[in-house]
Amino acid sequence: MLKGGYRGRILRVDLTSGDIQTQPLDDTIVQKFIGGRGYGAKILYDENPPGVDPFAPENRLIFFTSPFLGTNIPCSVKPCVVTKSPLTQTILMSLSGGFFGLSLNLLVMTA
Repeated sequence: MLKGGYRGRILRVDLTSGDIQTQPLDDTIVQKFIGGRGYGAKILYDENPPGVDPFAPENRLIFFTSPFLGTNIPCSVKPCVVTKSPLTQTILMSLSGGFFGLSLNLLVMTA
């Protein structure tokens, strides 16, 4: 299983309490929900309380990198952000470029 960009674990940061934890990636989820968009959507669906307000602390704000980050595959290094949209009340996903994905991976590796 290719987990290069994922680094094999998830970094969870609770912005309310300041608590930081790491957890291993679930291989079955990695295989079923490929990429940061898929895995992020799965976490959002599983962990957001039903009817949560998009601006509430309980709403997840998920940053995920691509499993291909650090490879030569073109257009595959964009990290994404997944959360509940305040406009549509459904899933919101946004991609970014630059060096943020690499920086995020370094943070996960050192946490």
